[in-house]
Amino acid sequence: MTLTITQTLTELQSCHAQSGRLEWLGIRPQHRDDMVELDTAVLLIGQGIEGDHYAGKTVNGERQVTLIQAEHLPVIASLCGLATVYPAQLRRNLMISGINIAVLKDQRFTLGATELEGTGYCHPCSRMEENLGRGGYNAVRNHGGMTARVVTGSRIARDDRLTVIWPG
Repeated sequence: MTLTITQTLTELQSCHAQSGRLEWLGIRPQHRDDMVELDTAVLLIGQGIEGDHYAGKTVNGERQVTLIQAEHLPVIASLCGLATVYPAQLRRNLMISGINIAVLKDQRFTLGATELEGTGYCHPCSRMEENLGRGGYNAVRNHGGMTARVVTGSRIARDDRLTVIWPG
């Protein structure tokens, strides 16, 4: 049997089995503060999440919001020899499930009524050793999530859908 692929790479890249879902959100009011879990938050155009210490302070606006893949938390826990890793330990603002967030790099997407643009990969910092123990930094490498900038602001809430916007 011969399999013929007729879809273009662009068509394949625009196909997702489902939309993503916002499972968790949090902010850090001050540098090195613990994460504060929220049910809702306001995303400010060109700044980030209202109340987060990074809001309005990021270089080139590339790290206004950080996202982590929910499905990666068990992998990180396993690599650290832990039973569980919680989103607050990873110090990302948004935990998304159901869609591969790596595809968000250089793409626009909506989260609820907010439009964001993926700006790059979110690499781990030395705090991972503090939060996850010895080897935590390396456990998070390539599982650290994405950074994004806020294109249009609005309120977001847990369970909001994440949908990729593909150029048409």
